[in-house]
Amino acid sequence: MEDPIETRNSNLSTSMRSYENLPNHQLDDEVVIVMVPFLAQGHLNQLLQLSCLISSSYDLPVYYVGSATHNRQALLRANALNPLDIAKIHFHDIPLPEFDSPPPDFNALNKFPLHHQPLWDASLHLREPIATFLRDISSKSRRVIVVHDSLMSYIVQDVSSLPNAESYIFNCISVITLYCSLCLFSGKSIQLGEELLKKLPPLEGALPDEVKNFMDFQSPYMDIKSGDIHNTSKVIEGEFLDLLAQVESKQQWAIGPILPTKLNNISNRNNICLEWLNKQPPRSVLYISFGTSTTFSDREVMELAMGLKQSKQKFIWVLREADRGDASTGEARRFELPERFEERVKEVGLVVREWAPQPEILAHSSTGGFMSHCGWNSCIESITMGVPIAAWPMHSDQPRNGFLVTEILKIGLTVREWEKREELVNASTIEKVVRKLMASEEGDAIRKRSEELGEAVRHSTEKGGSSQIELDSFIAHITR
Repeated sequence: MEDPIETRNSNLSTSMRSYENLPNHQLDDEVVIVMVPFLAQGHLNQLLQLSCLISSSYDLPVYYVGSATHNRQALLRANALNPLDIAKIHFHDIPLPEFDSPPPDFNALNKFPLHHQPLWDASLHLREPIATFLRDISSKSRRVIVVHDSLMSYIVQDVSSLPNAESYIFNCISVITLYCSLCLFSGKSIQLGEELLKKLPPLEGALPDEVKNFMDFQSPYMDIKSGDIHNTSKVIEGEFLDLLAQVESKQQWAIGPILPTKLNNISNRNNICLEWLNKQPPRSVLYISFGTSTTFSDREVMELAMGLKQSKQKFIWVLREADRGDASTGEARRFELPERFEERVKEVGLVVREWAPQPEILAHSSTGGFMSHCGWNSCIESITMGVPIAAWPMHSDQPRNGFLVTEILKIGLTVREWEKREELVNASTIEKVVRKLMASEEGDAIRKRSEELGEAVRHSTEKGGSSQIELDSFIAHITR
């Protein structure tokens, strides 16, 4: 099926191609920023947001470097970003060897998207073409700043051989996750209160061995960095930023949220989700989405459908399978719902099987809750928009993100404990959580805390706010 927002962004695709045909820029005495994202949606998205933020706010040239397939994917899924800001970005396509792009295994007990392994293996071949690009651009620039995903550390290692280049890791995960991981890696104790330590989800089961091996392969090249950038705010994770500074010697900047906090440039106002939300009462709708790396089994889909129906609460449910390594290939599996389900719930619920404008949905006044896998993109968007979370972590950093949301920030409820991750969550459990979040005094109190935190986070990105000060500091540092 054709991507439903492809037509909307066709002008941006033209813009992307035109940048590749520009003559060499005269970049003498300029600082050039090169973004190198990991080739997965949650990572592509955050570095594109950062590209737009820096390019539009500081008028610095920004190159977004990746495979043609993934550059296009980032572009077509650019929710909430101003097309005029995206048009300023120089998209540079790097050849990627052919790789298998199998569908996800929807019956797997472990939800990690291991079907992406061929893509990650292929990505290791990007080192030489990126090194060539960096050498070329460094010959025309006063300074080259490489901002890269930690999982691309091996790929960008040649930055250390360029006298006028330096690199910074952009962390697409929460600081609490990074801090806990560094403590475990270095053998240091995690500084949390005794009660919180008991509740902290273990790393066991979060990452398959294949992924740990891939991360270990990147590790030796991470020390080349000159510092770290975080898509978080001191308002959200101030305590953990302080703790991180005790175990990390390089300079840190907490500049998030990097997504637009005022959605003045929504180009898809006619989207079915937003049109449906316009007809609902304030804070009455639960938004359900499990991101681009989670696929449910048929049984899990059935239980979730029945739980939503039994809760009698309004909802928008984005029902899609996980991306393939190349998200543009293959036909997506269509999930079966209970007979006549969509017809029966049409007065209270909307099932969407296409790409949805998530930031705009979360910012809508009718949205009152978010059932989420707790990927950091989703968490930071929900926190920023003041929407409480029904936390249902699946893999990777998500259990720790869910812990942050429910136990530290206290702006969410747990759908299923991490220790029970291989057990089926039945309809009655889902019904209870949905009712508690959307239709109880406890849910109202959580929603109030979420709204207050969201307001504080948005304020942190404004002039004089902590995140804006941090971003100004980073830009001053790299343009020194």
